[in-house]
Amino acid sequence: MDLMQVSSNHEVIDEVFPLSETSNIHFIAANTEVIKTRDLKYKHTIPVFAKDNERTISHLEFIETIVFVAQQVFGGEQILKPAIRVSHPIKGRIPTAVDKPAKDLLEHEKTLYFERMAFAIEIPSISNVVGGNTLNLTIGGVRAYNLENLYSRKSEERFKLFIGFQNKVCTNLCVFTDGFKTDIKVRTIAELASEAYKLFSEFKFYKYLEMLSDLPEINISESQFAQLIGKARMYQMMPFKDRKEIPMFPLSDSQINLVVKDYYTDDSFCRNEFGDINLWKLYNLFTGANKMSYIDSFIDKGVGCFEFVNGLKQAIQERQFHWYLG
Repeated sequence: MDLMQVSSNHEVIDEVFPLSETSNIHFIAANTEVIKTRDLKYKHTIPVFAKDNERTISHLEFIETIVFVAQQVFGGEQILKPAIRVSHPIKGRIPTAVDKPAKDLLEHEKTLYFERMAFAIEIPSISNVVGGNTLNLTIGGVRAYNLENLYSRKSEERFKLFIGFQNKVCTNLCVFTDGFKTDIKVRTIAELASEAYKLFSEFKFYKYLEMLSDLPEINISESQFAQLIGKARMYQMMPFKDRKEIPMFPLSDSQINLVVKDYYTDDSFCRNEFGDINLWKLYNLFTGANKMSYIDSFIDKGVGCFEFVNGLKQAIQERQFHWYLG
């Protein structure tokens, strides 16, 4: 892989991906909006480190780098254009508009960048079916400028990368622990590309699919579901010292409410006529509720959902005690 190409190829997305766009309807929903690569390129400023005025790696460069790496690793596959969502706009104005009221600013007098950005790229030619749902291999990343000290001198910058599957029934992202790098620190685009290449090329997606394929075969009862939800609420309020020996519950109290609502009403993943629900459906109720997480914690919580449900699976299969069910 020629990493020197990455930093100079600013038209790579349109050249490499003439195909349709990755499903952009609510792969994440909370407080986000859809944005196009062209808008990132022409309408948004690039933050700098204030003490030395050195620029950061922009959102667009991040996306283009992962696009480039995807082409190297999955060059023979069908790869769709990125779906991009942003949040937390940081607004400004040009110097000549310093005295204008905000309502009177013209478009060319405004400046804007988004503090947080997430994107996903589908590879639909690598897919499988789990629980009657088609899953497409999906890669992507998360950037949050709020994690950087932009008031200092240029230093390593933080990124998150993931590879997993998108459930085409609901656009939920299913991300395994081994498919996530939570705190990549790099100074250059070439270093970022190297980290992405390592993650994508080493990901054992068939192993992950095998783990997912076990979930539809394991049910929990209505009373077990009720106990799980009750103890999840308890976990939120527990003193930290009491949580140490308990599996972490990844969702917030408001997201637990969504899980309960969808347990009764979701068209694809609700309980059966006896009140039972299998772990595949439960996992998708969790990942569906996770769409309401902020961008900077979205993938972390998604990985937590998988670890939690996989822990339930192991406990049930091995007939072991599990605090949330016991």
